[in-house]
Order: sequence, then structure tokens, then C-alpha cells
Amino acid sequence: RRPPAMICYICGREYGTKSISIHEPQCLKKWHQENDKLPKHLRRPEPKKPEVSHIQAKGFCDLDALNEAAWISAQNQLVPCDICGRTFLPDRLIVHQQSCK
Repeated sequence: RRPPAMICYICGREYGTKSISIHEPQCLKKWHQENDKLPKHLRRPEPKKPEVSHIQAKGFCDLDALNEAAWISAQNQLVPCDICGRTFLPDRLIVHQQSCK
């Protein structure tokens, strides 16, 4: 059985429940650095950490609900290509559009 994992609300990757609190501030810092390098029309508002108020009987948060909200938040960071409609992170969209037909 796999250990419990949480999804980062910024990048959408899975991290262990102990390391997610270390990863998220670093990921947000990296997100800001990359966002500042983008052209003004591709810059996005800062992603907000989703709040999930589903608490189980034992007082623990519902990991599945947290992961679902984080996954949706990460997917909302993607930008569609004007030509083909596929979605990309803003910095990858620039590279994609150079070869999209």
C-alpha cells in the first residue's frame, strides 16, 4: 500500500503528507519567479490554497477532498492555446505556440 500523499495546489504533483508543508512555500516562490518573467497578457493571479472544511468523525481532514480541491486549483493554472485549445502552463504555452499549426 502506498503511503498517503497530498497534491500540491500550485503544481499538481503528489507529495507525502510530511513534505507537502515544505514543498508548497518553495513551489509558490518558484511560481512567482516564473510568473514575473511572463509577458503581461499571460501573467496569472496568485493561486490561492483551497480550503476544505470536510472533517471526519475522528477530527481528521478528508484527504480525498483536499486532494480533489488541490487538483482543481492546479488545473485552473493552465492556459489554453489560441490555435489548438490544448492547455499548458503559461511558460510552456509560449514554447508550444511556436510550433502549433
